[in-house]
Amino acid sequence: MTDRKIAFQNHEHLKLLFGPNDRNLRKLREKLRIEVVFRGDEIRLSGPSEQVDLGSDIIGELRGTIERRGMLSDEEFERVLNRRNAEAMLGAESSIDVFHKAKKVFPMGQGQAAYIEAIRQHDLVFCSGPAGSGKTYLAVAMAVNALRNEQVRKIVLVRPAVEAGEKLGFLPGDMLEKVNPYLRPLLDALGDILDFDTVQRYLDRDVIEIAPLAFMRGRTLNNTFIILDEAQNTTTVQMKMFLTRMGQRSKIVVTGDATQIDLPDNVTSGLADAVQRLRNVEGISVIELSGGDIVRHPLVRRIVAAYDTGKSNDFRPRTQFEAKRTPNPIAGSALTEAQTANNSPPDPKDSTAVQE
Repeated sequence: MTDRKIAFQNHEHLKLLFGPNDRNLRKLREKLRIEVVFRGDEIRLSGPSEQVDLGSDIIGELRGTIERRGMLSDEEFERVLNRRNAEAMLGAESSIDVFHKAKKVFPMGQGQAAYIEAIRQHDLVFCSGPAGSGKTYLAVAMAVNALRNEQVRKIVLVRPAVEAGEKLGFLPGDMLEKVNPYLRPLLDALGDILDFDTVQRYLDRDVIEIAPLAFMRGRTLNNTFIILDEAQNTTTVQMKMFLTRMGQRSKIVVTGDATQIDLPDNVTSGLADAVQRLRNVEGISVIELSGGDIVRHPLVRRIVAAYDTGKSNDFRPRTQFEAKRTPNPIAGSALTEAQTANNSPPDPKDSTAVQE
């Protein structure tokens, strides 16, 4: 057992650290399984030495955030706590070095760690998972890692140009400007890993290429890291066409979410079909992430879980007719809209009227 004391010079910072009603304090205790108490402006950690060291590092990073920003959001607290805990559990070998300003990307759980390892060990990886589970972000980080390690010469980011239930109509501009709205999530991930100037330089030199799926036919991509995102919106023909673009010394990662298919009802998803056909093929890995791997806002995990249950409150908006109806003064009677408007007595022939 180890005891460690951490002193705070500003009591307000201590209050921000532990959050409303000491909510963050309880999360620290539960996640790290150590005793965390505070008296005055001092925190005392008690428990196994490794866990106390981890708790001290987490508090130190969170304190630095508070000192710089004057605040600590719930999202930032969760992000630091989960990242540091995952680093300690999974080890440094699970991290992705993107060779940019000493930045490393760490998996946030066993599912993400298995995903990273699958990409390292296989040339073709399918990853299916809910929104926010890191499937696209980690694939982009692994692509940057391979590029910086000179394992590949180029990164190609591909997405089917399928709208999410809305028709956007004609989009102005050249090809890049037309497909930019569809490929924005991939560019967002790149922009989070590399700075803007580096991304722009790679795009200008064609080191990073973004392309709609329809433009992939007839190509052979050698020494390339290829990412197909939103693959649930490909058809089986498109998926076969895409997978056969793989050339020598190339790697493909296919990501998608089977619960967000925007294809017509009579069209089979290329992702579901490919996973079923290729799951047991040597050299191919299939990874399925779950709601436990979601690393966005804490509410996203609850939203996904609520939709996955397939239940609702059976809410049905009232029709215009129902909204206008008024109760019959005679208990138990049901009047038609016309009768209500005219204040007329129930018609004995009306089956909806109650006979007295």
